[in-house]
Amino acid sequence: MVLYADFHIHSKYARACSVNSTLENFAKTAEIKGLSIIGTGDFTHPEWFAEIKSKLKQIGETGLYELTSVKTKTKFMLTVEIATFDSFKRVHHIVHVPNIENVVQLRDVYAKRGNLAADGRPMLGKTSCAEFVEMTKQSVSKAEIVPAHAFTPWFGVLGDKSGYNSIQEAYGDKASKIVAVESGMSADPAMMWRVSSLDSFAIMSNSDPHSPQPWRLGRECNAFSDDCNSFDKIFEAVRKNDSKKFLYTVETEPAYGKYHVTGHRACGFSCSYEETAKLKEVCPKCGKKLTIGVEHRVVELADRPLGFKRKNAIPFRTVLPLSEIISAVLGSNLYSVKVTEAYDKLIAKFGSEFKVVFDVLEPDLREIVGLEMSRVIMLNRENAIKIKPGYDGEYGELILPAELKLGKNKATVVNQKSLGEF
Repeated sequence: MVLYADFHIHSKYARACSVNSTLENFAKTAEIKGLSIIGTGDFTHPEWFAEIKSKLKQIGETGLYELTSVKTKTKFMLTVEIATFDSFKRVHHIVHVPNIENVVQLRDVYAKRGNLAADGRPMLGKTSCAEFVEMTKQSVSKAEIVPAHAFTPWFGVLGDKSGYNSIQEAYGDKASKIVAVESGMSADPAMMWRVSSLDSFAIMSNSDPHSPQPWRLGRECNAFSDDCNSFDKIFEAVRKNDSKKFLYTVETEPAYGKYHVTGHRACGFSCSYEETAKLKEVCPKCGKKLTIGVEHRVVELADRPLGFKRKNAIPFRTVLPLSEIISAVLGSNLYSVKVTEAYDKLIAKFGSEFKVVFDVLEPDLREIVGLEMSRVIMLNRENAIKIKPGYDGEYGELILPAELKLGKNKATVVNQKSLGEF
């Protein structure tokens, strides 16, 4: 049995997040998706922390929690995303801890640097990455810190606007305390393997959803063996980069991410790395600076060729969310009755989204959703769906052959956008 885990989520108290982002709703979606463990997110926010304390109880000494308010198989890990500001250098970090007492300790420490009630994702001023690690680890030695969506231009530690070119440069003598780096939706492990300075860090993947919808939660996650059933065992597997226990990560195609290539959303302009250099990073339509994409940034930092594979690398599997596939085939909105009905049919028959996208045979899919839909699900499993790359906050566009679309949708190309990664 595989345990799927998505540690980076946000509550209804985080900026730009759905009011439906509750513990109960995330737990419900996690079961539908096939996730075993999810993060609580936002544990520093006073109102969300009050809900965590009143609704969750620890499962033995595992460092994982379960809901007391509803019956669910979903387990929770205590997590939060923190933004640090040091002059013009801004970085997001995910913090994981094993118990409520640790949260109390960290809230006291972080409250001295920022207003914890202002956002589920608190901002700590005048705090360097190294200082953040030191203050966190001094307070809670078992806390695990993972730089979030590492290459995105805004708040990614290696993004174009971060001011850093390596984890070592960003965290200084505290870099050895960093257990892993999060890939983010606009990058994948294959891109990150090209940067040798990342070799000493495991690569994790999380979805950073702003709502509990199934096309957001778990769109990226981590797969562990079923004996990784505690906080300590999970991070032991991550720290050792143990492929027998940390089995693989689930990634969306990087082109689907909304910062994959360079561009300027206001002008509807995007371009390749080569063209960006020719343009001197200036939008040819308005003359403003382009937002440098993740692909561009990886190329800048890479000291290995395209296709290089890191020794003892944890594998990864690339798929798009099932709802996006159904929506593209039907030409209907993600929230539409048509999409919901087709999705629900598949879940009712096969048990979870991950079973559908990874395991179910095409003939069995065809019986439930027909030839076109089943074929596109298989193309998704093979990472063979073409995508027009996302840029400057715009998600990528799924491009399907006309013969795989249904009804009026045959003449269109579908552009599905989602909330999420910052």
